[in-house]
Amino acid sequence: MNRIVPLILAVALFMEQMDSTVIATALPAIAADLEVGPITLKLALTSYMVALAIFIPISGWMADRFGAKTIFRMAILVFIIGSILCAVSGTLVQFVLSRFLQGMGGAMMTPVGRLLLLRTTKRSDLVSAMALLTIPALIGPLTGPPIGGFITTYFTWHWIFIINVPIGFLGIWLSGIYLPKIDTVLPPPIDWLGFFLIAMAAAGTVFGLSVVSLPALPPAFGISATAVGILCGFLYIGHQRRHPSPILSLSLFRNEAFRAATSSGTIFRVSTGAIPFLMPLMLQLAFGLNPFQSGMITFAGALGALMVKFVARRVFAATGFKVTLIAAGVLGAVTTSVNGFFTPETSHALIIAFLVMSGLCRSFFFTGSNALSYSEIDDAQASQATSIASVLQQVSLALGVAFAAFILEASSVLSGSHLQLADFHLAFFIVAGVSLFAVVPLLGLRRDAGSAVSGHGRAAVETEAAQ
Repeated sequence: MNRIVPLILAVALFMEQMDSTVIATALPAIAADLEVGPITLKLALTSYMVALAIFIPISGWMADRFGAKTIFRMAILVFIIGSILCAVSGTLVQFVLSRFLQGMGGAMMTPVGRLLLLRTTKRSDLVSAMALLTIPALIGPLTGPPIGGFITTYFTWHWIFIINVPIGFLGIWLSGIYLPKIDTVLPPPIDWLGFFLIAMAAAGTVFGLSVVSLPALPPAFGISATAVGILCGFLYIGHQRRHPSPILSLSLFRNEAFRAATSSGTIFRVSTGAIPFLMPLMLQLAFGLNPFQSGMITFAGALGALMVKFVARRVFAATGFKVTLIAAGVLGAVTTSVNGFFTPETSHALIIAFLVMSGLCRSFFFTGSNALSYSEIDDAQASQATSIASVLQQVSLALGVAFAAFILEASSVLSGSHLQLADFHLAFFIVAGVSLFAVVPLLGLRRDAGSAVSGHGRAAVETEAAQ
């Protein structure tokens, strides 16, 4: 197998994955420099995720129309430009817009990178190539918090974004040399009205909920933006029924396994989006730790997620998707609520242990829900299923950040004081309670749903057939 192609793609995706995790550790330092409150910087996190949600659906169309190699290299360049603008930003508006530009590049890098791999790799080598490509998803979140904390503590936060520049240009150079040129095709005309409605639905809802409590803007502004976003979402539902080739086909939700897995995963990701926002802020603002100390603790969640990769297949084969997902959802909510009992006197080793367990439960849930989503989807629907799942994933993560920030702001206003430890505790309890609702769509699921993928019950069936 030619390893150079998946390794080049993996390096580019590692840059995008790591950048999305390092910023959470640096939020207080960036907020101090931009002279805003740390909670206000939720806009920087949500703008990045909204950009991903908006542009992921058209990435495949652009790769077909203009060439996957060309779009991949352009995506890296856009990400580099966004990184430079982040580093030189002097105001909140500049920083949020720069993060949005970064998200546009990231939205093209990940799906187009996978498309390049599929079109340049023999099917017999695909599993090994995909294994190389999953390295960024595993290592990026693991190294992001410690690296971000180290850079912020011992240098300045600006270097978090500057280090992307040489890595990005190296990726552009290597991909120009080693990535094969793939012939373009003429895809069907893009659904521009559908694209606009989805963009407005994602941006309006997330942005509106994010700014509804900002002191710089009247509440009516956030409420109006949220209402416009929800309205555009309903308009798109009607539009996609009439369009012959909608950008996202919601007919997939008629499939029981896809509907249950996607719905539960979307709810559960709200808490997953909230935790990386809440934990670094609590450790730094309420516990008094520096960014490096904070990062050396919060990376433990990714360590727990990494451990799942070694046992997930056996567990799902033994218990099936339904049982495992419900158990993981409940345990994930419990371990999230434990964060609400931590104090500055709590042993760091104990905090890390619970973060590992929490990361393990969340990873079990997402590994299972992702596999269940595609378990009963045919090849012709795979592209649509991937796009829908990716959009909902980014929107739910962004809503998690906005929701957590709203709880912190509301709690501090009601108490009449600045952010205190009790505000973070309340946020963790509420987020944990919301995540419990993720098991509701799974309760009515068939016990053998997705068994062709999980392997659950296969041994029993084979035994009965032999008898």
